[in-house]
Amino acid sequence: MITAMIVDDELFAREELLDLLSEHQDIDIVGQCSNAIEALQMISKHKPQLLFLDIQMPKITGMELIGMLDPDTMPYVVFVTAFDEYAIKAFDNHAFDYLLKPIDEERLSQTLKRIRKDLSPKPVEVLAPKILTHLPCYTGTRLKVLPLSEVEYIFSDLSGIHIATSKELVHTHLTLKVLEEKTSLVRCHRQYLIKPDAVSEIEVQESGAEVITLSGAKVPVSRRYLKPLKQLFGFQ
Repeated sequence: MITAMIVDDELFAREELLDLLSEHQDIDIVGQCSNAIEALQMISKHKPQLLFLDIQMPKITGMELIGMLDPDTMPYVVFVTAFDEYAIKAFDNHAFDYLLKPIDEERLSQTLKRIRKDLSPKPVEVLAPKILTHLPCYTGTRLKVLPLSEVEYIFSDLSGIHIATSKELVHTHLTLKVLEEKTSLVRCHRQYLIKPDAVSEIEVQESGAEVITLSGAKVPVSRRYLKPLKQLFGFQ
């Protein structure tokens, strides 16, 4: 059984694809989403092997969503869109496959046949943006897209990954690994990332240090990361 998810902001498009996939008994649809923020949560939860992904979606596009996924657990990605101008770019960058709307049943069958032959994920990192400029977040039942410029620091604990701004604390399904690699934030502790532009002071202590942010928040700095953090600001 191949687990799959559908991500498309158009309800009709999701239902049409779901109907076509129902003819393939070895495809198990574990979820469907209308936007990238919901998709991140469901991908993290279900870890599908196959992702049918619309490219043109509001706020966060399909290609931007790919850039937010951990490459170590990347599913197959089959792009689905009504705009054929993206096809050349997708294939030039070695996307696994590309389907045009309305989806042709035989074309879909060919895609699934190829997937069945090889279940190892295909690299699509080259399609994704190398730097994230906005982050998908949630707080309670509210979903939002947060500009990276508003972030002061990010940290993890047993309950998840949390993003702190000068005004609020929100949460994300992005991993610290992805956030460190694809944003300007730097590691200052095993569980903390800090944005250099948000640093007001570095207070050195016996056991390590603390960063004081522009809003007055205190962020721990472990000994391992203290020297590179000081060098970042020109201190020895």
